[in-house]
Amino acid sequence: MSEFYTSVDHFALVPALMLALFGCAVLLFDFFVFPAPRQRKWLILFLALGIGFAALGLVRQYMFLSSEGLAEFTAFRGALTIDGFAIFFNGIFLAASLIVALVSYRYLEIEGEHHGEYYGLILLANCGMYFLATGTDLVTLFVGLELMAVCFYIMVGFLRFDKRSNEAAIKYLLLGAFSSGFLAYGFSVMYGLAGSTRLGDITAALAARSAWDPLVFLALATTAVGLFFKVSVVPFHMWAPDAYEGAPTTVTAYLSVASKAASFAFLVRIFLGPLISAREVWQPLLAAVAVATLTVGNLAAVTQTNVKRLLAYSSISHAGYVLLGLVAGNPTGIKGIAVYLLVYTFMNLGAFLVLVALRRRDILGEELEDLSGLMHKSPVHAVLMLIFLLSLAGIPPTAGFIAKYYIFWALIQAREYVLAAIAAAYVAVAIYYYFRIVRSMFVSEAADREPLASSFGLRLALGVTGLLTVAIGVYPEPWLALAQNSVLLR
Repeated sequence: MSEFYTSVDHFALVPALMLALFGCAVLLFDFFVFPAPRQRKWLILFLALGIGFAALGLVRQYMFLSSEGLAEFTAFRGALTIDGFAIFFNGIFLAASLIVALVSYRYLEIEGEHHGEYYGLILLANCGMYFLATGTDLVTLFVGLELMAVCFYIMVGFLRFDKRSNEAAIKYLLLGAFSSGFLAYGFSVMYGLAGSTRLGDITAALAARSAWDPLVFLALATTAVGLFFKVSVVPFHMWAPDAYEGAPTTVTAYLSVASKAASFAFLVRIFLGPLISAREVWQPLLAAVAVATLTVGNLAAVTQTNVKRLLAYSSISHAGYVLLGLVAGNPTGIKGIAVYLLVYTFMNLGAFLVLVALRRRDILGEELEDLSGLMHKSPVHAVLMLIFLLSLAGIPPTAGFIAKYYIFWALIQAREYVLAAIAAAYVAVAIYYYFRIVRSMFVSEAADREPLASSFGLRLALGVTGLLTVAIGVYPEPWLALAQNSVLLR
């Protein structure tokens, strides 16, 4: 038995085991111990413990790599790889999960859908994300992706009596299954070419063939289509606005940052691993997709009056910026991807958390008019929203400026001047539609005088996201050092 499951395997698997075990514990305790709705707030403690133990596992892995002077170590005969990239992204997933859990209790009570399995699904989705960041085997990656996706399908439709939520879940499920089919087909072609599911073996097999080999191109095209759906880039973005609008706002916040970061970690592993030898093929493809994504995302956001849909199209445009880091393909670009996804997690979560505070009885708090006069009604929320929107637009000295700076600098280093100019031009468009929200908050008259929803968890989460959005922009060095350790190009 020890031949198949060694101490190294166990060490690599500890964070995922903690997430899975506590996720199952939440489901059991919800059924047997805390059946009453008012008792379910204690389930957040189990979620926090699960995230805490998983984080401790990540810290131990990082300390082991540092003490031994290793760049990485593998487990399960190469199916998992623990390196700076995996630890960095898993830290993002855990932070996003904890922040979302803190604000969910009050929100779900207002919606009348406070069920314990919600917290279990967060932990199990995080478990799937763990394998997307650490997996170096096609089977491991696919299982991790589907575990995460199934949890999100359920969470998007969590408001059982809300038609918008039901419709969003069905659309997300159908298009998600469609994209998974493309991805599975691409993986099967890779397996056929290499005779192995290990990424290292596939990399060697594809490198032995021409970049324009029809089978290599088939593997690239089908895998890219599947991954493009997951990160919601044009023309595979159609599910995002409906899913973001129909899902509970806390789920939308989680989906927009954690799922996107996990999917991009997956995409980077594939494109800088098995498909790296076909870079001359996929680089212009990604450049075209990135420009189309920036164009559609930004221009569609201009016309939106529903803030969740506006932020959905904004999220699509941000995916275009992240793709540009991969197009640059240099260490600065890959570092820029890591920085961008870290920063995006806090600033985008923060923007959605303000919408969570706006959700009250009989008030959805999602329309632009719902933010009217927010400065007069709740100055703290208005100022925080301003900070998050400035960061999303990339205005200094917020964290968003640092993220965009590294993407632009990577493009300039790669002599992609046209792409850098296009990306910079769309910043001006983003400023326009973000400032439509700012104008509504600071200039328009308040639509109602009802106080905003509040809880200790929501105040804490807003404080943390607001502080980090400013702190990373003002003093970025420690965060840049963390991102540097995650760079796959060494």
